[in-house]
Amino acid sequence: MSVQAHVMVAVAGALASGVAAAPQPEADRSGTPRWLSASIAGSPSQEGPVHVEIRGEPGNYQLYRGNAPYVIRGVGSQNPNDLATLPQHGGNSVRNWAVEDGAILDRASEFGLTVALCLDVARERHGFDYDDAEAVARQFERLREQVLAHRGHPALLAWIIGNELNHDYSNPRVYDAVNDLSKMIHELDPHHPTTTTTAGISAELAQVIRQRAPDLDFLSVQVYGGLAGLPDALAELGLDMPLMVTEWGTIGHWEVDATEWGAPIEPTSSAKAQRYRAGYEQALAPLAGRVIGNYAFLWGQKQERTPTWYGLFTADGRRTEAVDVLQRIWTGDWPANRAPAVTGLALDGQAAEDSVRLRPGQTYAAAVQASDPEQDALRFDWRLLRESAATQSGGDPEEIPEALAAAVLGPAASETQLQAPTQPSAYRLFVYVGDGQGGVGHANLPFLVAQD
Repeated sequence: MSVQAHVMVAVAGALASGVAAAPQPEADRSGTPRWLSASIAGSPSQEGPVHVEIRGEPGNYQLYRGNAPYVIRGVGSQNPNDLATLPQHGGNSVRNWAVEDGAILDRASEFGLTVALCLDVARERHGFDYDDAEAVARQFERLREQVLAHRGHPALLAWIIGNELNHDYSNPRVYDAVNDLSKMIHELDPHHPTTTTTAGISAELAQVIRQRAPDLDFLSVQVYGGLAGLPDALAELGLDMPLMVTEWGTIGHWEVDATEWGAPIEPTSSAKAQRYRAGYEQALAPLAGRVIGNYAFLWGQKQERTPTWYGLFTADGRRTEAVDVLQRIWTGDWPANRAPAVTGLALDGQAAEDSVRLRPGQTYAAAVQASDPEQDALRFDWRLLRESAATQSGGDPEEIPEALAAAVLGPAASETQLQAPTQPSAYRLFVYVGDGQGGVGHANLPFLVAQD
């Protein structure tokens, strides 16, 4: 997942639908980018993979699958077990971040979904050296085996060659490796296009990719808080190749205001849902023909600065208001029963923006503003965690901070009592508001316990 990129546009997606198409052309030996080469007509074999291609011209591209237009209604997920609910809400495609055992392809097939399958290409920020020819060759062979293993899968939609390889990179040879991998894929699999994802995009990066990775069929960008500015940014860059937004959603934890001690202030679940809707309406929908698909982040749950920041679901599988928004985008209809709305949280009468400070061991009032569209009876679950000490970026794994079970004194209602921990430190108060129908809203508030 992206962290702040250079100047830029970062994009992420869950919108356009793919289309099936004719066999992929061979790479142009003159160096002409593959996305400007002519398509070779044809139809997929009944026993073979479903053919996918991009047709059109700059500004008016369309993804085809099985020789028919395919509009992606996509999400990002690495967990095959999370896919069962996607078709129920109108989704039809998933992108992942590493092949692992390929189980996500089999699971996707069960539910009629497609997969933009990501090859886990090593990142320079994790210590990989693209000047080390032997290491690059070993990686090439490892990924070649993965391509051979999965190229014929009926759920396969496209190959993603690495995720955000530009994040904290300095050696442009990484894109030489991407181009070599793209050529290898096209030789082994003429049925599925190739791309790589970037954390944002700049004129400099676009030029590097143009020069060093012309074999790619399209470029994928990932953006969060800056999604609304994507149309203007793309116009300024003058990119003519097809684009996909392979991550988009709420505002990133690196893009928000923070407390005086540096704790990022997370939007409520309702504020996030509004960002999903605005991102689609203001950026993704207007870019139809320019952007051939998008994948919303994240169908499931993960810890990244908090347990609730990016997941469209909570750890216990309840869906948030943003899922309802995506269903509305994909199908035109809201769910029969919508998730609760949570619009505010206060501690000691203060909001997160006030940089709340509490005295050790003292008791304070907490209150959440919540409602339910169907007037379902709401259930409140208050939890206190230590503030995350994570400093890693790019979505790298994080540990969930320690929970302090005895700190919330009750009641389990919209207003409760919190006993501040006795140890001076940074903490975060969470509230989950459930409707008993599988929906949940949430909010959290960082605070500091100090003697003064």
